[in-house]
Amino acid sequence: MNAALSPKAAEIVTYARLLLEAGGYNSFSYADISARVHISKASIHHHFPSKAELVRIVVARYREEARGGMEALDRELADPLAELKAYVDYWATCIRGGTSSFCICAMLAAELPAIPSEVADEVRGHFQDLTAWLASLFKKGKAKGQLHLQGSPALEAKAFMAAVHGAMLAARGTGDPENFRALAQFSIGRLTSAA
Repeated sequence: MNAALSPKAAEIVTYARLLLEAGGYNSFSYADISARVHISKASIHHHFPSKAELVRIVVARYREEARGGMEALDRELADPLAELKAYVDYWATCIRGGTSSFCICAMLAAELPAIPSEVADEVRGHFQDLTAWLASLFKKGKAKGQLHLQGSPALEAKAFMAAVHGAMLAARGTGDPENFRALAQFSIGRLTSAA
């Protein structure tokens, strides 16, 4: 579990997350955060000695939030197909409502060759977490006859994850949030159709 942050550090983390979602690691500096949270760059360095450490903490907290969401879906729904639909609905609601338009780990994955290793490790960890969760859903969904897989549960998990992140990109690229829902639901439909 992540350590508690002071109110100002939490505000810095929140704003850094928004900047990461909007443009990735190299799209902002401490000057951008300083202007938004109304403290000096030196004060930001007091909380987070380096940008790499700040972003690592943002991604670690994001991973913890995502794992909590996956666990909640498992606990509350306990139905593989319903969980897949809820996962897609979560993102569709975020994208349509403007609360989050892109997975920050997907954004950072595009920058993996150029970001610090401690951040890259957290990003890879998120994809491992998500792949493992999706693979378990696909395995259970296949056993229940809900899902029809063409590949192994792990391969299907990676393909579905790629489809969801691609749908985010399509929604952003076209400026139409409904493209996300349509494409993600199409991916679910392919899994539920008999071959």
